[in-house]
Amino acid sequence: MVITYLKELKKHLKGRKLLLFWDGLPAHRSKIVKAFLKTQMDWLKIKRLPAYAPELNPPEYLWSAMKAKDVGNLRPDGLSAVGKAVKRGYRRIRKQPDLLIGFLQAAKLF
Repeated sequence: MVITYLKELKKHLKGRKLLLFWDGLPAHRSKIVKAFLKTQMDWLKIKRLPAYAPELNPPEYLWSAMKAKDVGNLRPDGLSAVGKAVKRGYRRIRKQPDLLIGFLQAAKLF
């Protein structure tokens, strides 16, 4: 799955290079993924995040903002209700570029 995603990402980038920040998910560290990554060094550079460092991971700030306003007190009737709340939160946050930049700044990536 990880390799398939990276192959599709490479097609989408159309020759551009990418710096990818990864956490310690076991799928990211498997032998087959490591072997594949060695063949992709011309366009892909991987930087690993520490084992547990949510403060360095911008999506953690995104989730925190969504939990505070969009899903924190939600009492869903089912999984689809959760999905709708997450989508609403994503749309709300996406319209606030300053907030998105703030997530990157908080993680010291911007």
